[in-house]
Amino acid sequence: MTNKVWVYIDQFRGTVTPASWESVGVARTLADQMGTGVTALVFGQGVENLAQESLTYGADTVKLCDDATLADFRIEPYAALFSKLIADEKPDIVLGPTNSRGRDLFATASVDMGTGAIVDATAMELQDGIVHVTRPVYAGKLLSTVICKEHRPQFITLRPRAFPVPEPRIGRDGEITKVEPVMAEDDINTKVVDYVVEEGQVSLDGAGIIVSGGRGVNGPEGFEPVRQLAKVLGGALGASRAAVDAGWIPYAHQVGQTGKVVSPDLYIAAGISGAIQHQAGMRTAKVILAINKDPEAPIFNLAHYGVVGDLFDIVPALTEAFKERLGK
Repeated sequence: MTNKVWVYIDQFRGTVTPASWESVGVARTLADQMGTGVTALVFGQGVENLAQESLTYGADTVKLCDDATLADFRIEPYAALFSKLIADEKPDIVLGPTNSRGRDLFATASVDMGTGAIVDATAMELQDGIVHVTRPVYAGKLLSTVICKEHRPQFITLRPRAFPVPEPRIGRDGEITKVEPVMAEDDINTKVVDYVVEEGQVSLDGAGIIVSGGRGVNGPEGFEPVRQLAKVLGGALGASRAAVDAGWIPYAHQVGQTGKVVSPDLYIAAGISGAIQHQAGMRTAKVILAINKDPEAPIFNLAHYGVVGDLFDIVPALTEAFKERLGK
């Protein structure tokens, strides 16, 4: 019997995106309700260990393609293989994480398969075989329920940290099937030349704590106290679009509608007024602390805690307090 619920395991250089395990947990719940199984898709090079790990998190079977053409994520070979496997076995539901790779892959495959793709799911409910997906709209001000009523499969990507990571069951067994790539290297137009790595930086993707700076930092050097607070907390460094557009910090740090959408346990906004585009990227954080000199800044309407004052006084004081509390 072909498993009707599939999940794509996103990884970068052998490290799995945590939202992939969240996706496996949701897939397991849906499959149990449908009386079927979960198939995980693991693509890459040197990733056989991830196939076994997928079983421990709840997959029943794994389709593994371990090949040099898949060492780096490139949409041509990944989408060709992804779409072929789905076309051959016709699952009802395919899940994966909402990130740049997930969006790219699921959007391409939905065109290949002539179906829809629902992104950024924050809740799901199965009704008569149709997944009713809750997702934010209008910059996160409202929640909508979306379905893919007729066409299959139902492609759905999950917002990172919106669902719990299932407890792994060490020793859980299942079937691992090796599959061949669809494209040869000579047929792939895109080539990965190199990566630029920021040493010591915590990625915004899946970060539990994020400290962000905005226009109020007044320049590139103004991010230093914000960076130090993030470092002490073991968190990621974020920024508003205004700070990125001013050239004070690279785009990779941008949080917002045109940057990264994040859902940390704690989000500290320092010198950020809180434009609706920024709120769209962080409003689902569990706890939001805003620091701003303007008591009328829109960010205070969203924040759970607010401090009116100069970030250059408050942020260093917080850093010292946390150093003492955390013993650093």
